[in-house]
Amino acid sequence: MVTCLVAGIKKYPSKVIKKDSAKKTAKKSRVKAFVKLDAVAPDVLHSKDKKVAALKETKKRFEDRFKTGKNRWFFTKLRF
Repeated sequence: MVTCLVAGIKKYPSKVIKKDSAKKTAKKSRVKAFVKLDAVAPDVLHSKDKKVAALKETKKRFEDRFKTGKNRWFFTKLRF
């Protein structure tokens, strides 16, 4: 069975301005991620622990990428 793992951004980071405090900048820089599986094998991410761990890891990677400033276009909301 073919398994497809999709990770993406559920909530984009807000715009940070110069006068924001460090606490407010940290809060605005947060990213909310999602993880979705299609055509799932019976044992892949069906346990709550595995899914939560995958979500935390995905969120951490997205936030690190946002903070380094790589691919700024990736963190802009798509407008249709």
